[in-house]
Amino acid sequence: MGYIEAILLGIVQGLTEFLPVSSSGHLELGKVILGDTSLPKESMMFTVVVHFATALSTLVVFRRQVWHILSGLMQTGTLPLGYSLEKSYSV
Repeated sequence: MGYIEAILLGIVQGLTEFLPVSSSGHLELGKVILGDTSLPKESMMFTVVVHFATALSTLVVFRRQVWHILSGLMQTGTLPLGYSLEKSYSV
């Protein structure tokens, strides 16, 4: 797989990741359309790397929100966004 094909498949992954469709399926379809002849092990590694890159970029974009959630979890007895671990009973 060349650089151009990898970039095109990365764009397909990025555009379809947050849509209610299978980004993995679109990635595999893109490989077929582009005539990818790599070995299955190499193809799977590319897919894993692209998905990891998507997860990492999502964490970078939402780093403040993720930090807020994680810091809220570290507070004693509370969850982020105002939720509490204490039991509350309504009568």
